Amino acid sequence: MTSSETGIPAGSTDPRDTAPQFVLPLVARIEKAAPPARTDALETAARAVLVLLSDERSTGDGEWAQAVRDWQDARIRKVVRRARGAEWRRASALPGITVTGETAEVRVFPPVPLDGWPPELVKLQVSGTELDDPTAPGPAAPERPVLWLNPGLEMSAGKTMAQAGHGAQLAWWDLDDTARKAWREDGFALSVRTADPACWAELTSSGLPLVRDAGFTEIAPGSATVVADHPALRGRR
Repeated sequence: MTSSETGIPAGSTDPRDTAPQFVLPLVARIEKAAPPARTDALETAARAVLVLLSDERSTGDGEWAQAVRDWQDARIRKVVRRARGAEWRRASALPGITVTGETAEVRVFPPVPLDGWPPELVKLQVSGTELDDPTAPGPAAPERPVLWLNPGLEMSAGKTMAQAGHGAQLAWWDLDDTARKAWREDGFALSVRTADPACWAELTSSGLPLVRDAGFTEIAPGSATVVADHPALRGRR
C-alpha cells in the first residue's frame, strides 16, 4: 500500500521516505512542428542533470545548494514535463539552466518541494512526450559513458528521460574528482542506448551503477531501468 499523495509505501521507515520530499523539475521543449528526436532528448536530459549537479550554485554555499542537499537526502525524484511556445518562454524565465542537443532543448530547475511547484511549471503536461528517432541511432562511442536502457521495459519518452537522468546522477556520485572534472570538460558527452537483451543480465550484475525505479509511475517498483557504463567505472566489470 502507498500514500496516494506521495507514492511512498505506507509505514516506510526508509530515511529517504521519512525525509521531506523534493523533486527535480525538467521541462522539454516539444514544439508541434519540430519535436526533438527521442534519443537526443534522452541524452540532453541526462546532461542537464549533470550540468545542474556540477553548477557552482548547487554546491558549497551556492544559492541552490540547500535545495539540492534536501532533494538528495530523499528519493532523487525527477519529473519531466513538456512545453511549447509561450509555456516554454514562461518556464525559461525561471531560475534554471537550459541544455541543448542537436534537436532537443531541456531546461532543468533547482529542486522544489513535491507539492511546491512554481505556478509556471505546475500546469505543464507530463503526458504527450512520445517521441521518435527519424533514423536509428548509431553505435555508442566506446570511449565515452553509455547509459544502457532495459530492453524489456516500455516507458514513455518523459519517463525514460527521467531514468536517464537518474543513471547519469548515480555515475556522477561514484566518480572521483579527477573523473568528474574530465567529464565536465568534455561537455558531459554521453550516449543513451537500449541494451542488447542478451547483455542486459550481465550489465545488471556488473557492479556498475544501476537504477531501480521506485515505481511511482508507469512501471513496477524495483524495476531495473538503466545501467550507467562510465569508462572510469568499468574496472568493476
